[in-house]
Amino acid sequence: MSTVGIVMLVHTALGRAEQVARHWSAAGCPVVIHVDKSVPRATYDQFVRTLSNLRDVAFCDRFRCEWGTWGIVAASQTGSEMMLAEFPNVRHVYLASGSCLPLRPVEELIGYLADRPQTDFIESATTADVPWTVGGLDEERFTLRFPVSWKRNRFLFDRIVEVQRTLRLKRKMPNGIIPHMGSQWWCLSRRTLSAILQDPVRATYDRFFRHVWIPDESYFQTLARLYSTNIESRSLTLSKFDFQGKPHIFYDDHLQLLRRSDCFVARKIWPHADRLYEAFLTDAAAAMKRTEPNPGKIDRIFAKAVERRTRGRSGLYMQSRFPNEDWENGVTAAPYSMFQGFTELFENFEPWLTKATGARVHGHLYAPDKAHYADNQPAINGALSDSAILRDYNSKGFLANLIWNTRGERQCFQFGPEDNQDVNWRIAKDPNAQVSVITGAWAVPLFKSNLDFSEIRRTAAHLQKIESEHMDVLRAPHTKARVRIWTMAEFIEAPMEPLQGILDEIGRTKLRRLAEAPKMVDLMGFGQFLQNLKNQGMHPYLMGDFPTERGLDDLPKQPRKPYLVR
Repeated sequence: MSTVGIVMLVHTALGRAEQVARHWSAAGCPVVIHVDKSVPRATYDQFVRTLSNLRDVAFCDRFRCEWGTWGIVAASQTGSEMMLAEFPNVRHVYLASGSCLPLRPVEELIGYLADRPQTDFIESATTADVPWTVGGLDEERFTLRFPVSWKRNRFLFDRIVEVQRTLRLKRKMPNGIIPHMGSQWWCLSRRTLSAILQDPVRATYDRFFRHVWIPDESYFQTLARLYSTNIESRSLTLSKFDFQGKPHIFYDDHLQLLRRSDCFVARKIWPHADRLYEAFLTDAAAAMKRTEPNPGKIDRIFAKAVERRTRGRSGLYMQSRFPNEDWENGVTAAPYSMFQGFTELFENFEPWLTKATGARVHGHLYAPDKAHYADNQPAINGALSDSAILRDYNSKGFLANLIWNTRGERQCFQFGPEDNQDVNWRIAKDPNAQVSVITGAWAVPLFKSNLDFSEIRRTAAHLQKIESEHMDVLRAPHTKARVRIWTMAEFIEAPMEPLQGILDEIGRTKLRRLAEAPKMVDLMGFGQFLQNLKNQGMHPYLMGDFPTERGLDDLPKQPRKPYLVR
C-alpha cells in the first residue's frame, strides 16, 4: 500500500470524481471521500455503490460545505481522521477536490514525498504578506465574527461587519497564535496532521476558527506553524485565481499549458474536458518528465490573461468598461495627427502632406455635413460611414473606431471651430494625439467670401469664441496630447520650421528631406480685413499681431528657398 493517502472533497461532477478516485486507487493510494451534504441522498448512495468494489476507498461523515464557512474545514478534519485511523501505512495526506486532476504519474508523487518524509507542503504566510486577499478583509477576518454566509445573505453579512466595526469589537487569537493564510490544498505529514487533530486544546481552536471568514484558507495554515518542523510554504496543487479571487477553470485547450507547469495535481478542471482527463489519466507515456514542480513557468501567461481581462487592449473599448469615462486602456490604439488652420492657410495641403509622409490624410472628419474621408470615400475601414448623424451619435467612439480599424497606417485629419467640438477633451487627453494649430486661420475663408460684412463680423465672433475655448482645453494641465500652437501671424513669418517639425514627428516615409512647402493662399489685404473687424467692434486677437498695411504682397516676390532645421 502506498504511503500517500488522498482525502477528496466532492460536491459536484461525481462521475469525474469517481474516475479520479479510481486513478488514485489504481496507484495504491488509499482514498477517503467526503461528499457535500447538499448532494441528494439518492445520488450519494449511487456514488458509494459505484466505488464499492475498491477496497481502499472509504467515505467519511458528511457536512454542508458552503464557501467561506466552517463546513469545509470540518470535512477536511473528518476525512483526515479517518485516513489516519484506517490506513496506518500512510505517511503523507494529500487534500484534493473532486475537480482536481493528477498531471503526473502517481508513482512520481509517491516517490517525491517518500524522499521528504518530514516535509509539510502547505502555503502559509502571515496576513501582511499575502497579496491575494480579495474583499477588503485581511486581519479582520480573524478579529471579527462571521456567523452568517456571505454568499447566501450578503446584506446581513455586511451589516454584522459594520456593527462590529462601529462598536470596535475585536477577538483575540487563542493562546497568542499568529494567523497565517494560504491555499486550502495542502499535503501534510502524518506527524504534523496528527498533532493538529489530537491537540488537547483543539476545541478552543475549532471554536475560534468556526467564526473566521474563509477558515479553510487559515485553519491548517496557522496550526501547521505550531507543530511542523519543516514547512515548504507552497502547494503541490496548481490552482490559479483571477483578479476577483475566483479560480481559473482549465479546459481542453490548456493541455500543453498544464504539461509545462510540471505540477503533480491541477484544479479546477472543467468536468467536460474529455481531452484532459484522457491525456492525464490514461496516457502515462505522455506524462510530464520528472522534475521539481514549477507553476511559476506559466505565471507569465496567467498574468497576461489577467491584464487582458482587466485592462483590455489599448484603444479597444471592452464591453465591461465602455460606458465608464477614463476606464479605457488607452484612448486610442495608435498615434495620429490633427491639424487646425492648415487647409485654410495652404492650398492643396492634404495632397502635399500625403506625398510628404505617406500617411492617410483626411479632410474635416467632424464637419457639419459629413466626415470628409481621404479621396472622398463614402466609408472607411470597419464600415465607418461618412454620415454625420452616425458619427455624432458617438463622436468619441467614432475616433476610437477609426484609429483602431486603421492600425498600421498613420491617420491625419483637419479640424476647426465649425466642426463638432464634442471630441475636444477626448483628443486633448489622448497621449497618441499630435495636435498642430494655427489660431485665427478660420478667418481666411471669411476674408475670401462675398458675405455681407455684418454677417462676417457675427460669424467671426462666434468662431473665435469656439476656438478660444478649444485652446483653453489644449493648454489645460490635464492635456496629454502633443500640442503645438502658433498664431497665424507668427506662423507665416517662418512656415518652414514648423512644417519640418510636424513631418519629423509624423515620420516621413516618402521624402528624405523637406524639398517643397505647400503653396500659401494669397493674403493681400488680410490685415485691413482684420482692422475692419476691429472697427466694427469685434477684436480678432487669435491671429496674433498682424500688420494692418502689410499682407503677403509686401513680402519679396521671389519665393524663399526652403531650409532644413537640423
